[in-house]
Amino acid sequence: MCGIFGIVRFDGRPLDGPAIACAVRTLRHRGPDDEGYLLAETQTGRAVAYRGADTHPSLDLPRIESLAGEPFDAALGFRRLSILDLSPAGHQPMSTADGRYHLVFNGEIYNYLELRAELEALGCAFRSRSDTEVLLAAYAQWGAEALNRLVGMFAFGVLDLQRRTLFLARDFFGIKPLYYWIRPDALAFASEIKALLELPGVRRRVNPQRLYDYLRFGVTCYGEETLLAGVLRLPAAHYLEIPLDRPYEASPVRYWAPDLGRRADLSFEEAAAGLRDLFMENVRLHLRSDVPVGVALSGGIDSSAIVRAMRHLRGDDRPTHVFSYIADDPGLSEEPWIDRINRAGGTQPHKVYLDPQSLVDDLDHLIYVQEEPFGSTSIYAQHRIFRLAHEAGIKVVLDGQGADELLGGYRFFLGARMASLLRQGHLTQAARFLNHVRRLPHAGAMNLLFYTMVFMVPPGLRMPLMRLAGEDPVPRWLNAPWFAVRGVSTSAILPYADCRGLHEQLAWSLSEVGLPDLLRYEDCNSMAFSIESRVPFLTPAMADFVFALPEAYLISTDGTTKSVFRQAMRGLVRDQILHRRDKLGFVTTEHQWLAKLGPWVDETLRTGGTAVPALNVEVAAGEWNALLNNRKRFDFRVWRWINLIRWARRFNVSFAD
Repeated sequence: MCGIFGIVRFDGRPLDGPAIACAVRTLRHRGPDDEGYLLAETQTGRAVAYRGADTHPSLDLPRIESLAGEPFDAALGFRRLSILDLSPAGHQPMSTADGRYHLVFNGEIYNYLELRAELEALGCAFRSRSDTEVLLAAYAQWGAEALNRLVGMFAFGVLDLQRRTLFLARDFFGIKPLYYWIRPDALAFASEIKALLELPGVRRRVNPQRLYDYLRFGVTCYGEETLLAGVLRLPAAHYLEIPLDRPYEASPVRYWAPDLGRRADLSFEEAAAGLRDLFMENVRLHLRSDVPVGVALSGGIDSSAIVRAMRHLRGDDRPTHVFSYIADDPGLSEEPWIDRINRAGGTQPHKVYLDPQSLVDDLDHLIYVQEEPFGSTSIYAQHRIFRLAHEAGIKVVLDGQGADELLGGYRFFLGARMASLLRQGHLTQAARFLNHVRRLPHAGAMNLLFYTMVFMVPPGLRMPLMRLAGEDPVPRWLNAPWFAVRGVSTSAILPYADCRGLHEQLAWSLSEVGLPDLLRYEDCNSMAFSIESRVPFLTPAMADFVFALPEAYLISTDGTTKSVFRQAMRGLVRDQILHRRDKLGFVTTEHQWLAKLGPWVDETLRTGGTAVPALNVEVAAGEWNALLNNRKRFDFRVWRWINLIRWARRFNVSFAD
């Protein structure tokens, strides 16, 4: 797990060593254990390795700051968090023996031992025990075809000095980030936006469309664009191969997508057994580490299953360190369920309790860590969990992220299931389904019917439906003329209205809207404390298996979500956990927090809102007072205003054209 950076100039101008070191220095939290650089002349194939302040002392290399007058036009930079092969043999950038390929890699390849054996059979020799060297050899052997052989999370860049290309790739689900910036004279890429902002020419100008999507819908990771105009993210399951002589000919290529056309002929019991085997194998692979591994435990089925699977697979008495956030509202607290898992044995529990003043104290740092605005204060709770893990000396944490999107765990997926029944003409089943769902905690008949309508209406009726539900696409607190003059589309991000069934909606949530934001939050929060966060539910094999199952296996006829996974975990996880139907998700008492912070909210809107012309600050202040006095229903819009204002100030963002 690491931080990576690269830059290539197309105009013949030499690179600035100190500027490169400054950009890489912003990534130090992602990799405090080592530092490395490689500078290259792409026309001649000459490449030279350099060291930084934190490079392992055994590596006798010139300092990057000493670079001056050399005609290098390409550079790779690296920060290392040592997880596999802790020796200097895992140092990056890593090059092939013939000097053709040069790699910077962030992530983990969990099946690296199996790939290594396959490559050794083909004649490859290895000098380290690292997955980095296996990835480099795999790319040298198979090129882009190597991607679909990998099991892992990754973002990497390979400079090929023979073909004069730069190859960038991101893992199947976008677990690890990769941002890039390109213009006629240069291209740069990095693990974080802040590294790119250190480069001359990278402007801090807001992207109006992404700004609207965030303010209105709370979405930031939608498509290739970020909230900063000109800064792009490589989408999940894509690679980008850039010919250095013709950089603008390159465009992202998708190399994997869930197979929605296959159906497995399995009974429910057979499907549960197969899913159990896949899950256990995923956890086994994700436990490969040369440092201790912990778990983020929420008290729900997914994280509880990971804890119990780890205990089962290890087969010893070593305690598993688990880290949990405890809400200060008893109605939202998961502590009783967390305690049940811990009492089952084999865990060393760690808990964090939060208060609103802590949020205020930590907010500017959290915004700097996240780089783009985020959806709610629950991101702060996650941030503190990883701080807790860091304080306990844990460098790897397993998490249940992605299980809800893959297995249909969220309440709004019930609407997709209902819509499928109606489209197929199963009216009696649909009526029974409605009768069951209306009795579920935090669900209800009206919510189900609303989401069902959203899934079924044609795209042209989305806006009228939103207005009918009191959801104006351009509420008065938005400066409508500011967005209109910039050509912003105010169409609702409701792609599931075009989906024909539950599988399509799950796939959309995995790759387009939903999971991408959550993975960004988790990566930024974990890496802020030099922790590698692993998500064992997210593998292509598990996704393809799940999407081949009937909808009723995922959401049963009585409205039970994750039905087949609950069955798969019988005997491993206690029945009282598997029978839960009241899980709230990872939430904070945001309404109460903001109410207690009333003067701070007032001051933020008053003093900072005028610098954000996309907002009608007076209207926003009025809405805030109405929410505070319970004259309007609370939602996350107040937090978005505050977060945007503080983000714009923290990163000195311009709203001018």
